[in-house]
Amino acid sequence: MKSDKISEAVVRRLPIYLRYLTELLKREVSTVSSQELGQRLDLNPAQIRKDLAYFGDFGRKGIGYDVSYLIDKIRHILKLDQQINVALVGAGNLGQALSNYNTYIKDNMKIVAAFDSNPKKIGNKISNTLVVQPIEQLNETVQNLNIRIGIITVPDIEAQRVADLLVGAGIEAILNFAPTILKTPPHVRVHTADFTTDLLSLAYYLENGEDHVDND
Repeated sequence: MKSDKISEAVVRRLPIYLRYLTELLKREVSTVSSQELGQRLDLNPAQIRKDLAYFGDFGRKGIGYDVSYLIDKIRHILKLDQQINVALVGAGNLGQALSNYNTYIKDNMKIVAAFDSNPKKIGNKISNTLVVQPIEQLNETVQNLNIRIGIITVPDIEAQRVADLLVGAGIEAILNFAPTILKTPPHVRVHTADFTTDLLSLAYYLENGEDHVDND
């Protein structure tokens, strides 16, 4: 890797590359060029080459990228070649939908525990492998299962309290689905999935009649 200071935009594009490369592998495509990747993903081929070059020299001039090899490299960069355990806090409709992620995921990132503070939800099975635990067991479970990432799917008024509990338990990163800004220590990274903002922003493109797909 040329630099430890890789932009967030580059990191967010890596899973996009990985997803399409995995599709190619299923179709038994062995090599792909940056031009082909760019056309399929609506990205500049030069940007793709630049993104990958941050992490090494993976392509061969005139041939392109070996699909299987590049998949392995991107999985290593994203740390998907190791088990990463995830905790889900909030067993409502959204939490239950996300819990089904475990059924289909083929990477080593797994939701291994689910929590809620509602007594009516505790003990309920929300997927093939997850039984809702009381929030009071979060700290112990995070420690015992070496959970490193937390997903928050609780109402916004509860989100900061949950984030504080996750941080206190040793969580290193949080994916927040609550419509609020969380305050965490600098060493804990937070990504917020804001459905409302994304949906409302689509109105701009409808009004302006722009034909554009944003893969960032």
